[in-house]
Amino acid sequence: MKIALVQQANTADREANLARSLKAIGEAATAGARLVVLQELHTGLYFCQTEDTEVFDQAEPIPGPSTQALSEAAAKHGVVIVGSLFERRAAGLYHNTAVVLDTDGRLAGTYRKMHIPDDPGYYEKFYFTPGDLGFEPVDTSVGRLGVLVCWDQWFPEAARLMALAGAELLIYPTAIGWNPQDPEDEQARQREAWITIQRAHAVANGLPVVSVNRTGFEADPSGVTAGSRFWGSSFVCGPQGEFLAQAPTDQETVLVTEVDMARAEQVRRIWPYLRDRRIDAYQDLLRRYRD
Repeated sequence: MKIALVQQANTADREANLARSLKAIGEAATAGARLVVLQELHTGLYFCQTEDTEVFDQAEPIPGPSTQALSEAAAKHGVVIVGSLFERRAAGLYHNTAVVLDTDGRLAGTYRKMHIPDDPGYYEKFYFTPGDLGFEPVDTSVGRLGVLVCWDQWFPEAARLMALAGAELLIYPTAIGWNPQDPEDEQARQREAWITIQRAHAVANGLPVVSVNRTGFEADPSGVTAGSRFWGSSFVCGPQGEFLAQAPTDQETVLVTEVDMARAEQVRRIWPYLRDRRIDAYQDLLRRYRD
């Protein structure tokens, strides 16, 4: 199956961002993609660099305007689309939510981001309520998709639970970048850690992984920090962690690559981790820490 990753640099013009995403979806479909994955919060700037109550005006219901636009694009081009939106569930209740549109435009499913960070430049706990839909894959015409979001990618438990629920592909819409004030060696370590942990999820679960990040520089509106330079590097790897395709750090890209969806079965036969799991001995995983 051909899969397309849309890596963009965003601006404050939300309508223009969405229009560019829709254009990229068309380009991906023309190139033969059957699944198109967009980056985290792709309709706007990454607003979590600061805490500002006016930003909640950007949130929208699901289904809503952006979902409708993605639905129409999915039906028009006959592709499955994974989008990432700022969901307004109710007044004062918001989520970081991924949506999956099937080839007929139907909203096949949603996933609300479960792990919510709170770090300098990533003040997501101010904006997002932790997800309550669990780690449930979404069934589509191209397979069962294990959709997670950004900070989720650092947690092996999330990937494993998606795999145990029958996911055939792990997908991570993402927004992560460098602090421009960090030294180059630290920047390199952070990017490599981000790549390594996701390749490890592929290996540990015998599944392909799709990770889509944004690119470009976005200033901190408060001026407190040096802003964020998103490192792009969107990639696809196979079930042994092997790179199938990778985008550059600093360019917008519609990255299209072929993924052999049947290969996971063969890999799991020679590396049967699910068979050898000691589920009788993992009780302490339900504890915060073993004192």
